Amino acid sequence: MKLQDESTNQKKLALRIAWIIPNVFCYALVIYFGFYVIDNASELKEINEFGKWVFMLFCLLLASLYGSFRIFTWIRAGKI
Repeated sequence: MKLQDESTNQKKLALRIAWIIPNVFCYALVIYFGFYVIDNASELKEINEFGKWVFMLFCLLLASLYGSFRIFTWIRAGKI
């Protein structure tokens, strides 16, 4: 029984890592694109692309937050 529990815990840990690493990369993209938008705001406004970039940045942030929420709810439920 103990061996089976250890195997299950290792699988859950591997699943957690497999879900958390891409989520961390999503947050890194939010930060990177945030700096890009802030750094190039005046040029993006000149060519009327600023709103699109802010919208994409907002969508990426929402996707990252939703991913974090799902991961934490799965961990609490014991799925991963």
